[in-house]
Amino acid sequence: MTLLIAGLVLWTLAHGLKVFAPGLRARWAASLGETPVKGAVALAIIAAVALMALGYQRADFVALWTPPAWTVHLNNLLMLAALAIYASGAIPGHLRAWIRHPQLTATKIWATAHLIANGDLASVLLFGGLLAWAVATMIGVNKRDGKGPKPAPGSWIWDGVNIVVALALVAGIGWLHNHLGVWPFAGSPPA
Repeated sequence: MTLLIAGLVLWTLAHGLKVFAPGLRARWAASLGETPVKGAVALAIIAAVALMALGYQRADFVALWTPPAWTVHLNNLLMLAALAIYASGAIPGHLRAWIRHPQLTATKIWATAHLIANGDLASVLLFGGLLAWAVATMIGVNKRDGKGPKPAPGSWIWDGVNIVVALALVAGIGWLHNHLGVWPFAGSPPA
């Protein structure tokens, strides 16, 4: 669990620098340069993801509760929504105009979906920690930036593209989960 917790702490610190300690980040950027600071933050985030993944994979299974079988379906439905919302940050459809913080909103949905479908301690730490980070970050960004204007909605065609992208991402993530030994869909994995 130590690696998992270390990854969560590093993730929170690296992402939180700009939101919760902008003065410190500005001083570092002034003395070191913007590019080295961005590079260091990017490396810290990559290291955090590696630590979280390795820590989660190596964590002993400690059951806290047994989720009902139907939560797999709810998780997958929420994942489709989370991926569509995440992609809307880059795809100029209507969804992008409705959601102010698409990546943070998607992270909250992703984490909640995984908390619903997993009842072990490592999952609660990982997904609960990232859910708490996303909530705190959204509050921090809103305090820092205030309520800005919403982007103008694009064509409905882009919303269709968004759904296709989300479906492709669900398939790709399903394949990756299966490759890592976790079948994320109902039933047995394909042979």
